[in-house]
Amino acid sequence: MTHIVKTKQLTRAYGGKEVVSNVNLNIKQGEIYGMLGPNGAGKTTVLKMITNLVKPTAGEIEIFGERLTDTSYQLLGRMGTIIENPIFYDKLTARENLELHCEYMGYHNKKSINEALELVNLKGIDKKAVKQFSLGMKQRLGIARAILTKPELLILDEPINGLDPLGIKEIRDLFVMLCKQYGITLLISSHILGEIELIADTIAVMNDGKLLQEVSMDHIAKQTTEYIEITTNESSKAAYVLENHLHISNVRITDAGQIRIYDCRIPQSELMKGLVMHDVAIEAVHKKKGSLEDYFLSILNGGGVVA
Repeated sequence: MTHIVKTKQLTRAYGGKEVVSNVNLNIKQGEIYGMLGPNGAGKTTVLKMITNLVKPTAGEIEIFGERLTDTSYQLLGRMGTIIENPIFYDKLTARENLELHCEYMGYHNKKSINEALELVNLKGIDKKAVKQFSLGMKQRLGIARAILTKPELLILDEPINGLDPLGIKEIRDLFVMLCKQYGITLLISSHILGEIELIADTIAVMNDGKLLQEVSMDHIAKQTTEYIEITTNESSKAAYVLENHLHISNVRITDAGQIRIYDCRIPQSELMKGLVMHDVAIEAVHKKKGSLEDYFLSILNGGGVVA
């Protein structure tokens, strides 16, 4: 599959200190690529370098098969972006802001304005100035502007900030539709792991300016394991019974005090019977599978496989 973005040893330093160090990304055409990491991980700096807002201290960026340079205007015209908070002319309406965007992008299909506003559920607000918009509405307008010119590559930095749960689902569905129906490649940075887990094909985990891992969600699904989670107010007692009476050693107590049993060969009914017979009060029991959050935390903590 063709790679639409490749970075080679991408590095950025400020005042002699590297905030991004030797990052190698490989983003395939037609996929949703999630960049994950805590605040200060270097995600936004990487996106700024890919969009030519910040120059790398070292390394190379290749987009659409061409090296990115100071004069790569044609390459940048094939991209739509939101980096940090979207900025608008606050006294103008949403439509007027989008019309201006079309003008300086040299894009003259004005029908796209209606389509973009409808896609982000902002239709019918033509007379309302952007200064009257909520944070969530401004975020939607930023997405509308990013998709207005039908870009081949959409780069979005924390795109669901300020949205309520319904808005988050609408935008999530929009991203999937843009990728699957329009063939747009999406590069999304986020710290909301659960949302990225639902839509991403590949993720990159960053921390302290370094790329810790680039991996497909299919690979994560194969690596994460099933487990039985027991909720009880007697977690220490339950762990003792499991290990000493039921001879199950692959047990872990979470920070929330829940018991996770990773040996799923023993029937759940037998586990419950053994605990109850030893007077352990059980509040709830569920069979679960390791999540992206589990995988992410294991990578940050120096591990690789959730177990």
